[in-house]
Amino acid sequence: MLHFVRHRGLRVLLALLVAAALLPACSSTDPKKITSPSQIYQLAKKALNDSDYSQAIKYYEALEARFPFSPEAKQGQLDLMYAYYKNHATESAIDQADQFIRENPIHPRVDYAYYIKGLTWFERNPNFIERWFRADLSLRPPIDARKSFQAFQTLVQQYPNSEYAADARQRMIFLRNRLANYEVYVANFYLSRGAYVGAINRAKFAIENYDGAPAIRQALAVMVDAYNKLGMQDLAHDTQRVLEQNYSASEVKAAEKKSWWKFW
Repeated sequence: MLHFVRHRGLRVLLALLVAAALLPACSSTDPKKITSPSQIYQLAKKALNDSDYSQAIKYYEALEARFPFSPEAKQGQLDLMYAYYKNHATESAIDQADQFIRENPIHPRVDYAYYIKGLTWFERNPNFIERWFRADLSLRPPIDARKSFQAFQTLVQQYPNSEYAADARQRMIFLRNRLANYEVYVANFYLSRGAYVGAINRAKFAIENYDGAPAIRQALAVMVDAYNKLGMQDLAHDTQRVLEQNYSASEVKAAEKKSWWKFW
């Protein structure tokens, strides 16, 4: 008798565990069975607010597929790119933002699409090898940084009064410094290899596109050195004068002494 009770109790416990496992799956509503776009949108919004991004994506995708011309679908497109971004679905977030910008160029929320696009590129993490070895990211091609900078730049230039413009400007400062660092690193590399014209061009690019970055001081020093090596004394003197007018004597001295292989 005792054996039977224990066996029966075990079956009950297993049944409860199975029911608990199935509960989350049953709690979500199948969007195919819903006939109202507003109902699907509300379910998607709730999942998004609950940080259940995978479920929110399913609802928003269903909303766009089944009711593409509804007002809810238009707002859902904006929410969907955010859900992709939070779910670390980088390519999907970028594609969704690009599609919204392409199809809705005068929409009052198109600034948000540029902002999400910039954020997505901005927050792309280094791979685990780089994190493990603490790689100096200023020495690797900043592809994601350029794309992020361009998205934020478009936002700030075309929508200066956007609620996202202030944050975009702050992120652009960080990205500007990152991009300038890389350009000057390459310019120093060219200088060390005797490719003086290439060094001048990369330094000029940094100065013209990332004005205000700390690395500009080093960019000017690279140009002075390269012009001297090419025998272009007038240009070397002019550039040296610009360097001395914009930086203190100690800063100029530090820039002139810094080697290409110690760019940090």
